[in-house]
Amino acid sequence: MARIPGFSNRPKQAALPIDFLIVGGGIAGFACAIALRRVGHRVLVLEKDATFPPISGPCRMPPNLSKILYHWGLQDELSKIGVVSGAINICLQSTGELLGKHIWDEEVLRETRGEFIFAPLAHIGDLRRLLYDTAVAVGANVRLGARVNTVNPDAQTVTLSTGELLKADVIVGCDGPSGITRQVLLIEQEEYDDEVPINMSMYCTTIPKTLIMKDPQLKELYDHKIPTMYTWFGDKHAVLGIPLGGRNPAFGLCAYGPQDKYEGSWDEPAPLPGLRGMLESSESRLLRLSKLATNTVCVHVDGKAPLEDWVDGFMVVMGAAVHPMPPGSIQECALTVEDGAVLAKLFSHLHCKDQIKSFLWAFQDLRQPRCAAVHRKEAGIIHYMTAEPGEFQSARDDMMRAKQQAGVGILDATGDLEETPEWVEIKEVFGYDAEDDADNWWVEWGLLRERARTNSSDSHMGEVAGTKNLFSDVQVSRVITT
Repeated sequence: MARIPGFSNRPKQAALPIDFLIVGGGIAGFACAIALRRVGHRVLVLEKDATFPPISGPCRMPPNLSKILYHWGLQDELSKIGVVSGAINICLQSTGELLGKHIWDEEVLRETRGEFIFAPLAHIGDLRRLLYDTAVAVGANVRLGARVNTVNPDAQTVTLSTGELLKADVIVGCDGPSGITRQVLLIEQEEYDDEVPINMSMYCTTIPKTLIMKDPQLKELYDHKIPTMYTWFGDKHAVLGIPLGGRNPAFGLCAYGPQDKYEGSWDEPAPLPGLRGMLESSESRLLRLSKLATNTVCVHVDGKAPLEDWVDGFMVVMGAAVHPMPPGSIQECALTVEDGAVLAKLFSHLHCKDQIKSFLWAFQDLRQPRCAAVHRKEAGIIHYMTAEPGEFQSARDDMMRAKQQAGVGILDATGDLEETPEWVEIKEVFGYDAEDDADNWWVEWGLLRERARTNSSDSHMGEVAGTKNLFSDVQVSRVITT
């Protein structure tokens, strides 16, 4: 086999390759396709859009995400679309006062085996395009413009808008919080709001670096030895400012504020007056940036909690379809890629179809606690950034000012402490290895189940020999016309 992206570190191959049908061709869907192809399974991805719509906004890739993509052989490709983050500056949104800063510890990041990368989602979506190209390169079948109308998890079928019926061994829902697979799960369970709802709007845009460098006041955003992210804390507002690499370097803005009437979706442009209104009480740099913006999107930031059940029959749902993160969250993309990596690792051990449902439920058991904990943390960060004036906000700002005056990073410990609780928590999130987590489950639980299965019966062996390859590497099969 020729050396192609995604097979640079060829992992254990499944003894029984089966057919996976992935609903949704976003970051979650294509990442899942890559992971499953890496372990030898056959994959068909169905994406409702015939083309990839332009998305205006930044994407942050923390170490727990970048390490997976590095392991898949994509480090060189990532370097072409992103810039490695070095530091963060925290300011007050109303005045621009620098409250504090933090430089990422290179030794700590080395321990996580990843890097903190900023990449744009402008134009056609650089990260999405990279994952799409890689999925196709490693042999996944992708059908664009294929809208799924119905899903039958027990029959293992989906029906397209054309009436075409497709069947697979496993259906994977990666079609987001408004997708059909989530709606199937909601038939038998309820949506729950987070304990502390957010209920805000977020505007996102990217501004070309070339325009920023022409403005003497704005060019200081790039006047750093290392790429530096900005965060502005405000009264019921907050702004993330992210330097973006790639083919068209830019500065990304994510502006949070009270919910407004312009909300749409990631692929639906919003009126620029909405963005400018969100920033009208901000310091001068933000006002100037908003005037340079030529397009924006606006999405709702809510507090939807992860669903209780992620599996229905032979269907499993992952990514934002089952555990939507607040838009703009640092882990928004990371958790979806982690999901695909874990599912594939589990199914690398497949040798009979009786294992399928146990692996699907194992996936939920592994991922649900992690995703719930990260969801709470990300929602908490938004509340922290947008705190209203009061005792909490004053203590927060004074603590940062004190560290700034002492020459200490905002996440660094003072006094007798070796590490702050916040830094310990960040290291735990960044240091998580999704594939290692799945491997540990197999060693601790999966092997025990297989030994018990082997001791009780050898009847499954014939199923391996009798399995038919229904998704060829050249074309899509398992198509039943109605």
